[in-house]
Amino acid sequence: MNNYHKLEDWLSWMDELSHNDYVIVDNFLDPHRFNTIRSFFLSHLEAFNKAGIGAMGEHVIRQDIRGDYTYWLDRKRDTEVNEFWNLVDETMHIYNRYCFLGLSGYEFHLAHYPKGGYYEKHIDQFNTRSNRTISMVMYLNKGWQKGDGGELEIFLKDGTSLLVEPIEARCVMFKSADVPHRVVASNKPRYSLTGWLLQQPASLGKFLG
Repeated sequence: MNNYHKLEDWLSWMDELSHNDYVIVDNFLDPHRFNTIRSFFLSHLEAFNKAGIGAMGEHVIRQDIRGDYTYWLDRKRDTEVNEFWNLVDETMHIYNRYCFLGLSGYEFHLAHYPKGGYYEKHIDQFNTRSNRTISMVMYLNKGWQKGDGGELEIFLKDGTSLLVEPIEARCVMFKSADVPHRVVASNKPRYSLTGWLLQQPASLGKFLG
């Protein structure tokens, strides 16, 4: 397995996530990987679908709750981003080797928030399916500046919240069932790669919100 990040960096990030329930990593994607994924994203925009909420039979489109469009990734089909899949393998290995999480699957999608797009406060878990363990959000925006909106607001246990700007190549990882969060309305198109590390294999990702 190729190691994209140093073990000491991974261990530091795992310690921070264990303590705070989340960790913010800048430059998680190197320039080559960032540009490859961003180019793939832009070339597939016409294939994005309106995102909904809920799993399977509960899945509905709720414009009042979220306003993004998604493209679910498939490792066998989307081979243009193979280096990203290798990074997922490394991430899974680290969590299982050093955090003993027993992860055995994952699901990822590209997310496009058009101008005015947002996602109300929620947690990354379903009533009927609770195997999402670690959430990952990687930002694909170039030249993001204050005032552009689209921040990830993380609601902390002490009643306060933290705004995370969606800057280029930044990754946010957090405990899916424990961290309420929302996406603030974006003032320009906002791009991200979002996914979940699972404690059971995922075969239904494309049907999910």
